[in-house]
Amino acid sequence: MNRFLISAFLFGSMSASAPMMALEDPAPRTITVSGDAEMKVAPDEVVLTLGVETRHKELPEVKRLNDLRMKEVLAAALASGIASKDIRTDYLNLAPDYEFTGHRRTFVEYIQRTTIVITLRDVSRFETLLTAMLQAGVEYIHGIDFRTSELRKYRDEARALAMKAAKEKAIALAGALGQKVGKPRSIQEGSGGWWSSYGGWWGRGYQNMSQNVSQFSGNSNSSQEGPLAPGTLSVRGNVTITFDLE
Repeated sequence: MNRFLISAFLFGSMSASAPMMALEDPAPRTITVSGDAEMKVAPDEVVLTLGVETRHKELPEVKRLNDLRMKEVLAAALASGIASKDIRTDYLNLAPDYEFTGHRRTFVEYIQRTTIVITLRDVSRFETLLTAMLQAGVEYIHGIDFRTSELRKYRDEARALAMKAAKEKAIALAGALGQKVGKPRSIQEGSGGWWSSYGGWWGRGYQNMSQNVSQFSGNSNSSQEGPLAPGTLSVRGNVTITFDLE
């Protein structure tokens, strides 16, 4: 009797599971592609990071000399047409300097270093401003960063171009196999950012150049007659999209 009940239970379980397995959806037919785009943008502003250094054996004197030098630099920047809101002190360091002979340390002097950051919103005046800063007492050029004030706009445009490129790629790949592309299942934005020949790559993770869309935007007539031509910035977009196959 017990054997009969067990056999009946197993048979009933197998019969009930068979229709459920038949009703399971097959794996979706999809295609996943990536799209890359690059916008060539003419910079419309430049950020200069400049440094001043003073030395003296007396602490009050080294500070006085540094303050005097900074006043001259700030006055030259304002005289060059830079707005006060575009000038800021970025770094200040005051420390003693020593000479070491064996295990003996001998005081030499105090050194004060001050860094100033200036945003110039007219790239054509770059060389004139830099010359004025050097003449006013700037001793170090820590950084020259050409930028665009419309970075968000160009990022959006690069992303849109990358999405278009991804769809075109999906259609081409699917068409080669006699398939049609349906609706997108997922869209993922990859690492984007922008590239400046002075400032380097700004973005989440550097990628090798594999763009299939490139477009120029901005004023191609920007002045590049001097020895330091700003060139163009590269604003990049990247997306990965999964489409259904019909």
